[in-house]
Amino acid sequence: MHRTLHGLGQRHLFADGRSYDRHAGRAFRTLHRRVADDVAAAAPSDGLVLDAGCGTGLLAAEIAHRRPDLRVHGVDLQQAMVDVAVERAERAGLADRVAFTVADLADLPLPATTTDLAVSTASMHHWTDVPAIVTALHRVLRPGGPLWIYDIRWAPSRAVRAASAAAGRRTARTLVRTGAFPVALFQRLAA
Repeated sequence: MHRTLHGLGQRHLFADGRSYDRHAGRAFRTLHRRVADDVAAAAPSDGLVLDAGCGTGLLAAEIAHRRPDLRVHGVDLQQAMVDVAVERAERAGLADRVAFTVADLADLPLPATTTDLAVSTASMHHWTDVPAIVTALHRVLRPGGPLWIYDIRWAPSRAVRAASAAAGRRTARTLVRTGAFPVALFQRLAA
């Protein structure tokens, strides 16, 4: 089985979903808003969006709030993250359109060609097997469905090259500026 995260320190940090939620909420708020804007503009009506490496469901909820016609399915490796995500969706009244699954991204338990758009935020730099995960994400996408991987701008170049190789083509890299910070801290890879 491929593990999405590497290193004991990261598994320990992510073991407490509520603590992670507090920190991620502050750290990634503007990125999640930007990604939700991008998804809201591109997803087809009544489509299914996959949030790969969904963490505590912050992005999934943001997407669902922006586009009430969409269904969002979040997948994360950590049960503690998914527990918080499920609670968030229930509190927000989104549980009928937002679902979460604990699974390894390299072994997605979703049927082939059922997803209209797949997105991942701040997760790729943790992936130990980028080609396996990109291949699995492409498997669940409908033909022509976009895969957008948002991550820190300085994500290891080997991960970017591996994503391109797994996609079978060069990935388009776009710098993403969020908030008032003058430098783009994130990038979007269209794989």
